[in-house]
Amino acid sequence: MRGRPAGRTIVGAAALAGAIIMSAPCDRGHCAETRAAGAAIAAATAPAGGQEGAARKPHPLLGKADEAVLAKAGGAGSSARPGLAKVIEGLLASARSAQAPAPLDLDYPLEGSVFPADIVAPTFRWHDRAPASDTWLVDVALGDGTGHIYILVPGDAPARAGMGDARYVSPETAAYKPPPEQASARTWTPGAEVWAAVKEGSVQGAAAVTVLGFSSADPGAVLSRGSTRLRVSKDPVAAPIFYRDLPLPFIYAVKKPESVAWRLGDVSSPRPPPTLLTDMHVCGNCHSFSADGRVLAMDADYGNDKGSYAIAEIERETVLERSKIITWTDYRREDKELTFGLLSQISPDGRYAISTVKDRSVFSPVADLMYSQRFFPVKGILAVYDRQGGTFFSLSGADDPKYVQSNPSWSPDGAAVLFARAEAYELRYVKDPSAAIVPRDEAREFFEEGKRFRYDLYRVPFSGGKGGRAEPVRGASHNGRSNFFPRLSPDGKWLVFCQADSFMLLRPDSLLYIMPAEGGEPRLMRCNFPGRMNSWHSWSPNGRWLVFSSKAGGPFTQLWLTHIDEQGNDAPPVLLELFTAADRAANIPEFVNRPAGEFVTIRQAFADYYTYYRAGLQKAILRWNDLALADFREAARQNPDHGPTRYWLGFCLAKAGQDEEAIGHLRRGLQLEPESARNHHLLGAVLARRGRYEEGVAHLEAAMKANPRDAGVANNLAWVLATCPEAKFRDGRRAVELARQVCEATGFRVPTLLDSLAAAYAEAGDFDNAVTTAARALELARSDPAASAQPIEARLRLFKAGQPYREPVISP
Repeated sequence: MRGRPAGRTIVGAAALAGAIIMSAPCDRGHCAETRAAGAAIAAATAPAGGQEGAARKPHPLLGKADEAVLAKAGGAGSSARPGLAKVIEGLLASARSAQAPAPLDLDYPLEGSVFPADIVAPTFRWHDRAPASDTWLVDVALGDGTGHIYILVPGDAPARAGMGDARYVSPETAAYKPPPEQASARTWTPGAEVWAAVKEGSVQGAAAVTVLGFSSADPGAVLSRGSTRLRVSKDPVAAPIFYRDLPLPFIYAVKKPESVAWRLGDVSSPRPPPTLLTDMHVCGNCHSFSADGRVLAMDADYGNDKGSYAIAEIERETVLERSKIITWTDYRREDKELTFGLLSQISPDGRYAISTVKDRSVFSPVADLMYSQRFFPVKGILAVYDRQGGTFFSLSGADDPKYVQSNPSWSPDGAAVLFARAEAYELRYVKDPSAAIVPRDEAREFFEEGKRFRYDLYRVPFSGGKGGRAEPVRGASHNGRSNFFPRLSPDGKWLVFCQADSFMLLRPDSLLYIMPAEGGEPRLMRCNFPGRMNSWHSWSPNGRWLVFSSKAGGPFTQLWLTHIDEQGNDAPPVLLELFTAADRAANIPEFVNRPAGEFVTIRQAFADYYTYYRAGLQKAILRWNDLALADFREAARQNPDHGPTRYWLGFCLAKAGQDEEAIGHLRRGLQLEPESARNHHLLGAVLARRGRYEEGVAHLEAAMKANPRDAGVANNLAWVLATCPEAKFRDGRRAVELARQVCEATGFRVPTLLDSLAAAYAEAGDFDNAVTTAARALELARSDPAASAQPIEARLRLFKAGQPYREPVISP
């Protein structure tokens, strides 16, 4: 993703014998200054990509080289090139005498960053306030006091934004324009030899990095100067990171779940992380691993069950097949209470899984690329699945239906469970309790009405599944804030959790706090980017690194890494810049305690016709007709004899105006389900629309007989009886009876239903009521953006003239 087309040039150390670089920059602290640096990186960073092998104009001094290096310390090599050595000598002399050069803002690395010993070279980024600067000298004063490394660089523009997958780019992503300051940054990525020398010389103390800007036309005068400090920890990361990579906004990924990928990243690799799992075609959410990395567990929407959960032993090729799927719905299935089973976790020993069941969440898409969903549970208890016995049970102390108990997290030894708790709440406006997605207008108390929802962290003993008394975590509960996503360090000493004003996860104001595991005064972590969502954190197996997600670089969530020492002090974070393409989001990162080479691929093998049927059904309900049609076609291909699939194929085809193909599928559906009222109804409506009134009316009558209270059937039948161009099928009196019943049931407030009643009155010869009813329908239609007023207006003119409305004659 980062190209070095022409290598580097080495200049001789002897040419600068005795040269003295300027004094090291002062220590700017870790609070306000780090926050300012975070704001700068938020504007300036974007993962590099798409520039491998790109042509660069020859630089006046460097030609096509990426860097020219003079090493006076460490293991970086040097070779004589007197011309460039003289340039560096002149710059150093100018730097010693320069009076207040223009500021150069070193955006990244952040001041005081700590890098792991096993990470690849970062991309340095800066903004130079001297307009004439077109070349830069980087001076690295090594922290072990052995000397300096000088690197002359052309300061490339940021690499072109790479596309994660050109097949899956939402309209919102395509329209997104990064801030201009991203393009105005200058960058440099150290070569492998230089970076190795910097790392080796920066373990004992922080390296001071100073960047001097100058003009290649006048290389003797320093125009700008900026500096930062970084340190390299002796603690390696020593574990790969498993995470989810997806397009934005959230609703786009829901529409196209096959676009979501799960990757395994190694911080020491110079290449982007490989994809282990993709093309799922069903929703896959939270995942977790056992402490030894040998068991993977993941939410997976399998079959007719939102509570499905895959648990599999890790192999080089891990297959998620049906035998490895359980369902949280099996916990007290006899209650007939819906379970979605979100935010599940496998236990450290891999024996147990825990999840929220009997649950309900606000899961609402938002028209905002930056924060495109609102998600938080409002109802549910914690239940456990024992893999040894194949049994489900609630966890005592976390199973009180008066509360929502969710977001569970195991202690490292499996002896306790931490979870988020709040008083349970019933959503007032939800229309379909079985739907996972709650449209914004159905959760408007949390949007327009400003209702808050806050969680406290609790701890409950597991006691082999017996549970116990849940106690609030001191410092992370009853503090007037929402506390969530608890994660204990592997040694059980430290607790890191998220805090926001309200709700859970994906919150712009979410900040990471750390405190002693037993409770205490929480401390705001230095790694945060305020206002940029800091969450989804995970501890490395050695307990020295924390990976987390943040939107510091813009709407496309990136992964960051912070070092945590034995006293729980964290450092300003470093960006895992190869882990995410510039148009994708990375979240739910988790360290896996296994070598990356033991993972090759994860493959789902549980998808069948019902998987595609369920996916199509969700899309059809959300009115994504084209996407639903593709899923239903695949379901019908795999199982031609599934009646519901045939109905929904007919429904989507009819919506698309493909009536003849729709009629074929609906006829087949009736052969499979002869008593299906909905098949009779839709087939009758489509046949009538095609002018086949005799058969159409027969199917509508059959649907009416099977379900006399169905307002849709009654309305469609009334319309045909009132407006059919063939007199033998018209019956004004019955049309009025049917249409009036429907309007009464809906309070005379639906314009399309009033339109049918007006047409029925006209067919019955009652033009006074026809005019009055049509006028009311027109008034309602004009105030409803979703309604069409023009056809009602045309029919009103007919009724005023004493003429009934007739559907046009359809040619065979």
